[in-house]
Amino acid sequence: MNWKTLLFSFEGRVGRGAYWGLVVASLLLFGALGGASVMSMLNASDPAAAGGGTSVAMMVAGLLFLWPALAIQAKRWHDVDKSAWWILINLVPAVGGLIALVFNGFIAGTPGANRFGPAPAAQARPGQATAGA
Repeated sequence: MNWKTLLFSFEGRVGRGAYWGLVVASLLLFGALGGASVMSMLNASDPAAAGGGTSVAMMVAGLLFLWPALAIQAKRWHDVDKSAWWILINLVPAVGGLIALVFNGFIAGTPGANRFGPAPAAQARPGQATAGA
């Protein structure tokens, strides 16, 4: 699966590794932006106005990160043979995010093909020869 398909398509399946890669990338990105925001507030003479630039950067990064995050999560739901509409479980207060974390991060996908496509391990990676080639 190429990067474009991984990050922008809502079709197919991905394994837990892609999901955890997204989680780590988001933690690093937003951790760095949050740290920069805090540092700019601590070093400024007017802390209320100091975080404006980094707050805008966090908002832009969040908007840019939203589509790939939804795409990867949709593919993880597909991997456990559930509709991508299960993404909406994240909106349930208190337990929704935990349920999504357990299903997407810890539950193995359906072995073999399911209604959403072949198992992620069976999909050819870029640069690999396929069985029919």
